[in-house]
Amino acid sequence: MKYKLAIFDLDGTILDTIEDLTDSVNFSLKECGYPIRTITEIRSFVGNGIRKLIERSLPPGIPESEIDRVHGIFAPYYKEHCNVKTRAYDGTHELLRTLRENGIKTAVLSNKADFAVQPLIRQYFDGLFDMALGERAGVPRKPAPDGIYDILEHFQAEKSDAVYIGDSNVDIETARNAGIPCISVDWGFRDRSHLLEWGAETIVSCPMEIAALLFNL
Repeated sequence: MKYKLAIFDLDGTILDTIEDLTDSVNFSLKECGYPIRTITEIRSFVGNGIRKLIERSLPPGIPESEIDRVHGIFAPYYKEHCNVKTRAYDGTHELLRTLRENGIKTAVLSNKADFAVQPLIRQYFDGLFDMALGERAGVPRKPAPDGIYDILEHFQAEKSDAVYIGDSNVDIETARNAGIPCISVDWGFRDRSHLLEWGAETIVSCPMEIAALLFNL
């Protein structure tokens, strides 16, 4: 077996969350009198956490106080509406069951707020992950490698034991900063050309391709 630990991004990798994110951002923007965004725009804004998503969704030059105001509306609204249109990508359950049946530990590391990560993991992947971490106070967001290091320490795993799996340039950078390989998926929020521009070395188009790579087939 090539790897002992598979660490997954959440949004755009195992869960399609873009519609709930778009609806929640637009609710917050409308409440504060700003123009709403398209789902294509929101897809291009995600990846660096909620606050950065709000900042990118607002018109340029908005003061910090306004970002705070919109963020303050978004956070509780999304907490209550993060599971309206969200769905697991086809094939992810089969992949995760296969990995676990073959002794590979599974974890999630996301820039989504931890208050949303935990219920979504329980709802869609109950029993399929050994550990899940969202954005937490005092811990730098991806692409900082701190979350990867926390997971490695939890499992007492070496870098050579682990691989990171994600759909964006943020995930590629996170794996690179942590010193572990990255498998990029092209069904998420960034297309193949974008991933290649950011230096993706391994790109898959269906979940079970990941199993073949992890088992070194």
